Amino acid sequence: MPISAPGNKLRQRGFTLLELMVVVAIIAITTAVASLALPNPAGSRLEREAARLIAFLESARAEARAGGLTVIWIPRADTADKDFQFLGLPPSMTPSLTWMEREVKAEVVGGRSIVLGPEPVIGAQSIVLRLDDQQLVIATDGLSPFDTVLGQQPEVDLPGDGAPATPVLQGVSGE
Repeated sequence: MPISAPGNKLRQRGFTLLELMVVVAIIAITTAVASLALPNPAGSRLEREAARLIAFLESARAEARAGGLTVIWIPRADTADKDFQFLGLPPSMTPSLTWMEREVKAEVVGGRSIVLGPEPVIGAQSIVLRLDDQQLVIATDGLSPFDTVLGQQPEVDLPGDGAPATPVLQGVSGE
């Protein structure tokens, strides 16, 4: 123990319990906010797949219009090494036919395929992509390009999930 001169009071240094509790609470709140702000990995993977599919569809649509071809996109492939198929495209113009994420499932709303041409106006069409518990809708009104539909919570049951084979989507029209 240090000895102090008479009249000098010894000051203790350190934090009080209240100060420590405030710091711990601030750290806990910051951690909670940061964990909620992190993106969902399945959602971002699904968004990448959607952007890729939109590019494929628009490229095939442009090729169909330019060449006067009837091009159809089918979400189920005829062989095990493909995930979907483009019918009517020349082999040199056919893009990759597999998903980057093998677990992705696609369903055409109200049909079995998407017609991409040769007509400039193709009719309103929608596709629902699923990955794990995430869903994303890609749609066109027939005149504008395919794009993701924001603010929709699609209720589509894909075959094989123990649900009926006819999809039901609320909020997006499809033919």
